[in-house]
Amino acid sequence: MKNKLHGILTLLLAFVVQISFAQEMTITGTVVDEQGLPLPGVNVIVDGTSRGVQTDFDGNYSIDASRGETLAFSYVGFQTQEITVEASDILDIALKVDAAALDEVVVMGYVSKRREDLTGSAVQVDAEELQQTPMATVDQALQGKVAGLQISQSSGTPGSTQDIRIRGISSINAGNDPLYVIDGVPIINDNTAESNPGEELGTSSLSALASLNSNDIASITVLKDASATASYGARGANGVIVITTKSGESGKASFNVSSYYGFTNNAIDGPNPLTAAHKEILHYEGIKNTYGLGSVDEARTFEVENLGDSGGFIAWNESGRPEANWKDVIVNQDAPIQEHTISSTGGGDDHNFYASLGYYDQEATVIASSFDRISGSLNFSKKLNENLEFSTSNTASHSFQDGLLEGSAYFSSPHTARYFMSPLDLPYNDDGSINLNTGVPNPLYVAENDIDESKLTRILTNNSLNWNTPIENLVFTTRFSIDYQVYDYKTYNNRVLGDGDDTNGFGYNFNRTSATYVFQNSLDYALDFGDHSFDFTVLQEYQKYRRHLIEAEGDNFAVDGLSELAVSGNPTLASTAFTDWAVASYLGTVSYNFNNRYVLNGTYRREGNSRFAADNRWGDFWSVGAAWNLHREVFLDGSDFVNNLKLRASYGKTGNANIDINQYQTLFSYDEDYAGTGAAYPPEYGNSALTWETSYTFDAGVDFGLFGNRLTGSLAYYRRESNDLLLDVPLSMTTGFSSQFRNIGKMENSGIEAELDVSIVRSEDFNLSLGANVGTVRNEVLEVSTDASGAEVPVTNIDASGSTQRSAAGTMVNEWFMPTWAGVDTETGVDTWYVNGVDGETTTDYGQAERVYQEASALPTISGGLNFHVDFKGFFLDASGYYAGGHKVYESWHLYLNQSNAYTSRIYNGYDVLMDRWQEPGDVTRVTKPIFGGEPWRYNSKFLHEGDFFRLRNVTVGYDLQSKALEAVGLQSARLFVRGTNLYTWVKDDDLLHDPEIDATGFTSITTPPVKSVVLGVNLKL
Repeated sequence: MKNKLHGILTLLLAFVVQISFAQEMTITGTVVDEQGLPLPGVNVIVDGTSRGVQTDFDGNYSIDASRGETLAFSYVGFQTQEITVEASDILDIALKVDAAALDEVVVMGYVSKRREDLTGSAVQVDAEELQQTPMATVDQALQGKVAGLQISQSSGTPGSTQDIRIRGISSINAGNDPLYVIDGVPIINDNTAESNPGEELGTSSLSALASLNSNDIASITVLKDASATASYGARGANGVIVITTKSGESGKASFNVSSYYGFTNNAIDGPNPLTAAHKEILHYEGIKNTYGLGSVDEARTFEVENLGDSGGFIAWNESGRPEANWKDVIVNQDAPIQEHTISSTGGGDDHNFYASLGYYDQEATVIASSFDRISGSLNFSKKLNENLEFSTSNTASHSFQDGLLEGSAYFSSPHTARYFMSPLDLPYNDDGSINLNTGVPNPLYVAENDIDESKLTRILTNNSLNWNTPIENLVFTTRFSIDYQVYDYKTYNNRVLGDGDDTNGFGYNFNRTSATYVFQNSLDYALDFGDHSFDFTVLQEYQKYRRHLIEAEGDNFAVDGLSELAVSGNPTLASTAFTDWAVASYLGTVSYNFNNRYVLNGTYRREGNSRFAADNRWGDFWSVGAAWNLHREVFLDGSDFVNNLKLRASYGKTGNANIDINQYQTLFSYDEDYAGTGAAYPPEYGNSALTWETSYTFDAGVDFGLFGNRLTGSLAYYRRESNDLLLDVPLSMTTGFSSQFRNIGKMENSGIEAELDVSIVRSEDFNLSLGANVGTVRNEVLEVSTDASGAEVPVTNIDASGSTQRSAAGTMVNEWFMPTWAGVDTETGVDTWYVNGVDGETTTDYGQAERVYQEASALPTISGGLNFHVDFKGFFLDASGYYAGGHKVYESWHLYLNQSNAYTSRIYNGYDVLMDRWQEPGDVTRVTKPIFGGEPWRYNSKFLHEGDFFRLRNVTVGYDLQSKALEAVGLQSARLFVRGTNLYTWVKDDDLLHDPEIDATGFTSITTPPVKSVVLGVNLKL
């Protein structure tokens, strides 16, 4: 009986298994759109399981499923379709367009909005555009992409910071940088290479954004007006840049590989140095002109008899006229650049993930400088139950910058040596050793024996928990984020040659640990009834910043080759410091939408900042905005001509508190010595009444899409008035203090912005499009401080001869202020200036020339971008350019390098344009006659140049491989490309010899210039 039972059970089990196998089958098919075009990358998932695949390039798929199971087909911009598996093993699907999904969602940090619901000015740049620029910092990719956003590089050294201005300048003494937000959390983006905010170490700058891998970023949104930025309160006056990292996509795990390798050089070659023969000519002409001699031959005789070998040319001629080309010595020709990233994404119905690992490496275009970074990210989201979802986003990176001393004040800088080193000084001795007997420290020896290293380790973690409460459409979110940075800087100047030789070597170490904590709690509620829709958000946020630093320095090193401070025989500094600040805020937003036609938005934020005294710590910031989607009206319904037409306007109040901490307090410092004992003193004069700068911004515009959205764009006008400026006001020295921060002054920025994109050809095999954007800014100071008599006190930037930039009522911020050059006197060959600073009478006495405003500043009054795209049967070409103009830049160090004096002919070197000098009466030139002696600094408009330039920012040529060629090797897609960056630069002013893209100060400080690059790359999807 038992054996019979076993047999029956065995037969029953076999029957059940047979039925199961009979029900399971391989389902194949093709997914297309409504026009029948194949859709690659469609997610095909067996509902309720983690089994899933994606369609290939031709829209084909294959998946195992059983009868009765449901297949879900989902794709961005299309409605999800669910099909139950029945008898057929072939399922061809045509997905329908989801109109709501196609309406672009703009990520604004705290909230996301459909573009139709925006009442303010916001521009979103997606991942594909960001990756078109092979640079160490992702913000460089924004150049030319956003109307009204101006970017200039502080240096071409890899990893250095960028100067970014959105719609002009809102402050004179407080910061003008925008606020950065990553995944909804405000972050700090100061120059990492600072011992304290605003106190640079003298080395290459290091951007905190250099720690991010651009391949991990999904989009960057630039918020420009009050309606878009008021959510960020007192930190939104300068605009907001919102960075959104990539999140996981449910479905079968897929892998992406992105890799490129190439070479970089200086974007423009810059001025050519004088040759030795040139210097010899200028030297003897200088002697002739200075001592009233009749000819150069007389000058040679006069030198031998009275001056000795003053220029070194007698010995040079006797030794056979050997000559060095220092430009070739210091340049790192075809400096390598490379980046490699592998990432993966996938998940099931209740979870998804994104993970990546990346490596970036770039050498500078001069010797002894490089940057590399290794980074990784892990983003994960999990539905814990039907109402609870946990998300975490994590990025970690380690960056290393082998920097250099920047700017021409540091003669040990390789790029500086290119211009300052005399060609009479040879780089090597006859035996091949490095020549240590040069006028300026030999950069070859300095590069081998000095150290300038920055190391930044950064961890960003952002964790949130979303709860769908029992109240329908009410969602509670709590978020906790940490930005943890460890920065270590080390410099060592050798004791033999360079900046450390006078102290027998010099060493400095600096270590800073900082952490920014952000806590957020928010409630989001959506209410719909009929044609009326409301969205409410309330949010509480607390941000805390803590920084610890320790620094030490010493000199008198005992031996060569040992650079640690333990070897220093004379410790000269040991210091520690702790800094912290906090911001607390409460936010409320409301959006009303009537039938997708009329939109109203309101924002209110109350914010407190520890930078101000308790009585002035809290401020109120707000905005209101309205939009009218005319294309939703009956009279445009179904129009073939107008597809999108929206009028929008907004007005609001934002603020700026970007000043150092403790400015409101009169504190004591204890770092002085008095008669051998510690001493206390008040370093600054506090002001307990100090509070926010406030900006009131009006913005109005129209967005449009015409002819089937083949022609899209926008046009906007803005006006921003900044009040209660945080000015560093000069004080009478009888107070014992030089200045005090006060809320005084007003400023205005206004302008027009336009964007236009045209799809000229649209088809399956051939597409052609053009795009452009332009933004203008008119900046004017309305009010500054006054003295006791009521007279205006302009804000000045001081230099050796007084001031070159000044801000006063009716001028631009930091408008150039100096004597106006009237040309070189054609009879005498000397410089002349206008006595009244404008026209008419001239003088050769610089002190008699009046300083006047030059009707320009370093801020471009117009900027814009161009873009072009064409593709044909897998081949494609993308190009973009950037223009900035209407501003002027000043040539630093012209006294030493671009004037006909002893600095250029004897002591240092100069530019070869000096050969176009005045030689005899009647000569018309901008170069004066050479002189033998030196000259004082004379800042004037001769060296103030128009800054207009255009740069061909990116050109990419590539090919997307067809799917049939990829299936055999297991690839879903593959792209090969060659990309060039900064390949061409046009400069309006022929007298502007250096790269026109300089930092926001407006001075050509001879830092390492921006670079051009050519890279070969590949993108693979597995």
